[in-house]
Amino acid sequence: MTEAPELRDIGFGYRPRAAYACDPARSRGRFYGETESPTRTPFQRDRDRIIHSTAFRRLKHKTQVFVVHESDHYRTRLTHTIEVAQIARALARALCCDEDLAEAIALVHDFGHTPFGHTGEDALDAKLKEWGGFDHNAQSLKIVTKLERRYAEFDGLNLTWETLEGLVKHNGPLADVNGAGLEKPLPQPIRDFNELYDLELDRFASLEAQCAAIADDIAYDTHDIDDGLRSGLLTLDMLEEVALPGSILAAVRERYPALDAVRTGHELMRRQITIMVEDVIVAAKANLSEVNPKNADAVRAAGRPIVTFSPGMAQEEKQLKAFLYKNLYRHPDVLRMRMGAEQVVFDLFDAYFADPSIMPEGWRETLGRADDRVKARHVADFLAGMTDTYALKEHRRLFDHTPDLG
Repeated sequence: MTEAPELRDIGFGYRPRAAYACDPARSRGRFYGETESPTRTPFQRDRDRIIHSTAFRRLKHKTQVFVVHESDHYRTRLTHTIEVAQIARALARALCCDEDLAEAIALVHDFGHTPFGHTGEDALDAKLKEWGGFDHNAQSLKIVTKLERRYAEFDGLNLTWETLEGLVKHNGPLADVNGAGLEKPLPQPIRDFNELYDLELDRFASLEAQCAAIADDIAYDTHDIDDGLRSGLLTLDMLEEVALPGSILAAVRERYPALDAVRTGHELMRRQITIMVEDVIVAAKANLSEVNPKNADAVRAAGRPIVTFSPGMAQEEKQLKAFLYKNLYRHPDVLRMRMGAEQVVFDLFDAYFADPSIMPEGWRETLGRADDRVKARHVADFLAGMTDTYALKEHRRLFDHTPDLG
């Protein structure tokens, strides 16, 4: 395609990158062929499609840890996603990777999450046990390849191969060379799509995807502490006993002995993010020196992740996760909310499965003669796309009593 004269000198995004980075000019393309944009790289178009999708907007009313109506200041899936994207771009920039691809993968990585966070996912997984269970990563892929219906010529968002690969494999390979799942059977949506469009499930993902994956860890390791402090379930004194935040707290208190607890918490958060990000950059550069990948495919074939924490930080991060699991995610107040949320999802699934006609227009059609497997998956697609607020609204419409999740 010939560029219009007025577009030839604009900043297009094809800036210099390291040899091991994904190059948008050499993208493996899209499942459905499209004419390239004269103003955006393929990865920039992916990012824009993700941001303009319905699934992205729904993240604003989906639980991260605390149910969204409990406070305007707790993280939601949307604010978490924005924080992940910011960290992913910072890492990709430092490593001379493609920032737009890292951002796109970060922005799409939680599309498949259900209402009420992992509670909703666990509930749907239990309901679908007979039909292969539920996996939020597989659901994310299904959303961007099938369930989003915005374009005249195809279902889904028709993202590039590199973004789809990063979405599916950002946490590492999913299958062995024979196609068998590594830790568990491959979720059916991933298996089905991979037969049409090989995502090389036995290999690692790009550095950009690895940046997005570890940015996810950094973001929730930090902001879950912030939300825990805001809720009162965590205290600064409790954090003194955990190596990473404890050492930061000691430094903050030494420098600012009269600082109030709220500002001390914020100072802890920003310093922790900086320390973790800088640790990843140093560790990744050392890993790159050892592996010395000549191109992006060499990263995929490295047989190991490259964007990692240092061994010392990895141990401290593991300790921090254990602390959060014990003191926040398994706190009685959070568990009580989870029990109520689980009941909401169970009730809705059973009601829709028993009588699909009570589902909204656009979802209830074509299920009259469907077998149980097809019907269960269809109901799960509808439920997984719900926000917390819509799920509670639907439950109140269909049932006399809805659990109080406050």
